[in-house]
Amino acid sequence: MMLEVTDMHAYYGKSHILQGVNLTVNEGEIVALLGRNGVGRSTTCKAIMGEVEPQGSVKFRGQEIAGKKAFQIANMGIGYVPENRDIFPGLTTRQNLTLGLKPGQKDGAGRWSMQAMFEMFENLDRRADVEASVLSGGEQQMLTMCRTLMGDPDLVMIDEPTEGLSPQMVQKVAEVLKEIANRGISTLLVEQKLSIAMDIADRVYVMGHGQVVFEGTPADLKARDDVRREWLEV
Repeated sequence: MMLEVTDMHAYYGKSHILQGVNLTVNEGEIVALLGRNGVGRSTTCKAIMGEVEPQGSVKFRGQEIAGKKAFQIANMGIGYVPENRDIFPGLTTRQNLTLGLKPGQKDGAGRWSMQAMFEMFENLDRRADVEASVLSGGEQQMLTMCRTLMGDPDLVMIDEPTEGLSPQMVQKVAEVLKEIANRGISTLLVEQKLSIAMDIADRVYVMGHGQVVFEGTPADLKARDDVRREWLEV
């Protein structure tokens, strides 16, 4: 098992945000984390990544990582693509991608290379040497994903990758997510668009009030009108 989260709690001050989250991600699997805004999906990713202090157990490849620093967790093989398009605006596209490499890692040494990123995203190739600040929102989202992949993670957590993107860019993101899985990388996907998750995910979790309220396959969720009505915006 790639990732195993057991009875994970997290707080913002006195606010009890995560209230006993349990989830797993297997090797090469795409797992979607669904739910309305504010139920704790992003906080779940941040707690796994060490950006929010978790209580409970978080195991990556069987090793406990709860309590480790975010950079330590990243070096172990977990990549994180936050929802806020976390780029370095004063650096070029090429320089942003280079910063995604782990210490001592050379371009092309892992499953991804800068050239592969440019082949997947022609827009980035055409704007390789311009400052990231002038990229469109969709291009910045692609850049954030690509920079994370440059570190060759075994598991990548991606938070709302299609938020605010055009339909064409949404389709491109879906294609990249499938390619990530084809290369044996596990994915935990926080996604608002139910159609995307139902199309590409192997399993889905639905969150409500800081807890997992449903777990199953996309087909299982499709058959549960009650879950979709109560916990999802459809």
